[in-house]
Amino acid sequence: MTLLITREGRVVIRAPLRTPDGEIDRFYISRQAWIERKLNGREMREELAVKPRDFNAGEEFFYLGDAYPLEVSEASGTRQALVLSHGRFVLAREKAPQAKEVFVKWYRERAREVIEERVRFWSSRFGLTPAGITITGSWQRYGSCSPINRLSFSWRLLMVPYSVIDYIIVHELAHIREKNHSIKFWIYLESLMPGYKTQKLWLRENSHLLRF
Repeated sequence: MTLLITREGRVVIRAPLRTPDGEIDRFYISRQAWIERKLNGREMREELAVKPRDFNAGEEFFYLGDAYPLEVSEASGTRQALVLSHGRFVLAREKAPQAKEVFVKWYRERAREVIEERVRFWSSRFGLTPAGITITGSWQRYGSCSPINRLSFSWRLLMVPYSVIDYIIVHELAHIREKNHSIKFWIYLESLMPGYKTQKLWLRENSHLLRF
């Protein structure tokens, strides 16, 4: 027998045709603690995913996998509207009404710096040269490769650990050679980045952190 939880949160048990009901019930009971942990975790992720950001002091924002609290200051110490300094984000108070736009601009600018550097590194290592790079705001599609080998990456990747950024970059570079998600693609990706499944799982389980 096998047990799974669907995207809709339904618990499904698959068993051989003539398995007694009592045996199925015992199997379900034996996995109940696991089911509750999964469903509770799912509910928490969904709650976080739909909860809008307030951009108030003390609220945490992610950068390269680590969380930093927000401080709203009378003066940020520089002419910049937002800085990351001494373990915290510092937002100039006069920019607080536009906090979301300020954060998006900050992430987007750094995304281009970080992602372009990592693309150059992996492109040189594997001999896979993209036609160009575009930074997008997508939260459902973190990377893509066009038919002419132009790569696109979401600025939201600046919230995830470097290892996950590298996974997305190598994934899209691999599409320069293998355009679809056939078995050949996944075999090729694994040859470039053994253990990529760990980063893929991290992204699936933590994607709610990338939403504003």
